[in-house]
Amino acid sequence: MTTLDSSSAAESSMDESSNLQQPPSATNDGRGYAGGVSDEEQNSKESEVVWSNFTDSFREVQSVLDRNRALIQQVNENHRSKIHENMVKNVALIQEINNNVSKIVSLYSDLSTNFSSAFHQRISENDADNLKES
Repeated sequence: MTTLDSSSAAESSMDESSNLQQPPSATNDGRGYAGGVSDEEQNSKESEVVWSNFTDSFREVQSVLDRNRALIQQVNENHRSKIHENMVKNVALIQEINNNVSKIVSLYSDLSTNFSSAFHQRISENDADNLKES
């Protein structure tokens, strides 16, 4: 989410500087257009970035879950073999599984925070737009 905020600030400052150099007819015409990009287009681009970030995070979660599935299968095979060396290997495998579960919890926590931030940011923008229209 931080990336979105900083890029939005940079884009808005670029829009403001480009408005200063353009004739009045080319600047904000009261319908949300500034610098040739409508508010709707800007929101669409921001939404694409947000959803892309969510998709990337879910792919990472799925990758870790797939790794855990393979590790659990290996632990089960080692346990069934009842060979001492394999049972010793299970200790490290189970530790990796545990670390992966912690990583998944962290990824989901980040996803939740990012989703909440994006949701509240969108509500704030809508409220600001509604105040402008009043």
